[in-house]
Amino acid sequence: MPPQRALGVAVVGTGKMGADHVRRLHDVVSGARVTAVVDIEAERAKTLADAIEGCTAYTEPAAAMAAQDVDAVLIASPGPAHEAALLEALGRDLPVLCEKPLTPDAASALRVLAAEQRLGHRRVQVGFMRRYDTEYMKLKRLLDGGELGRALMLHHRHRNLSMPPWFTNEMLINDSVVHEMDVTRWLLDQEITAVTVHKPAPTSHAPAGMNDPQFVLLETELGALVDVEIFGHCGYGYQVQAEAVCERGTVRIGDEHGPRLSTDGRWGGRITPDYVERFEDAYDREVQSWVDATRRGEIAGPSVWDGYAAAAVCEAGVLSQREGRRVEVELIERPAFYR
Repeated sequence: MPPQRALGVAVVGTGKMGADHVRRLHDVVSGARVTAVVDIEAERAKTLADAIEGCTAYTEPAAAMAAQDVDAVLIASPGPAHEAALLEALGRDLPVLCEKPLTPDAASALRVLAAEQRLGHRRVQVGFMRRYDTEYMKLKRLLDGGELGRALMLHHRHRNLSMPPWFTNEMLINDSVVHEMDVTRWLLDQEITAVTVHKPAPTSHAPAGMNDPQFVLLETELGALVDVEIFGHCGYGYQVQAEAVCERGTVRIGDEHGPRLSTDGRWGGRITPDYVERFEDAYDREVQSWVDATRRGEIAGPSVWDGYAAAAVCEAGVLSQREGRRVEVELIERPAFYR
């Protein structure tokens, strides 16, 4: 693709995340334009496409990827549909930004891993957007710089105002704690080797059958311990915080910033309601970085290996959740392709 031409992007999936990415590519990101939107709900796709000049609505990913004006693909459909779309894109040698999860399980992630290796070059970036958040990037630089010494422990807190009624125990791991699993691997540059899930008494606001909150303990290959509090129905807003405990100090991120109001005998501020607002800048930075790298003929950011590793850790977490025991993570040896 000539570098002066805008990257034509097909967005697959037009739910909450996909529609937000369509807006982002159209209104925020430079160097790209939305040329196709794909959704099994034809009217929803058409409504989005009609609002963008030169954009076509499709109901099948393969049809969109075959279009002459599609240079790259952003996958934001539900996780179970990712494998087929990824394999179609790899078969056409199209660059991809795939929202997490890469795929819902390790076996399907391995099939994508094998397909990309057969292609002979990286084409897929996985959408772990916390790596593009300003505070997480500062934390990463501090840990990599070495001034605090070795990281011994990480404490993560992940709280949601509420969860949809269809959210399950397994989804607390696969759709929520997966972010902490990936960012832990990235911050520490270590693989996670074991998972233990503990279930305190549930909040009265949790739906029947859901254990909420949960406490997840991760072990890493070099002996760091990492805990994650996942609370799906905290009732007051969306909070993501992290603290690294190191040999020569600690560093904490995610505390609320912005205006602090003092009035009528009280002080306080606002807590964001959901992930779209809390990580808006990170999503913008992530997609812009992907567009820029793709136009240079490169792929940067989290790889298929990162997506596979996260899926393997999630599988161990769900098993621990079900059986109430420590579960070791099973990973294949990392291919040289992803080193």
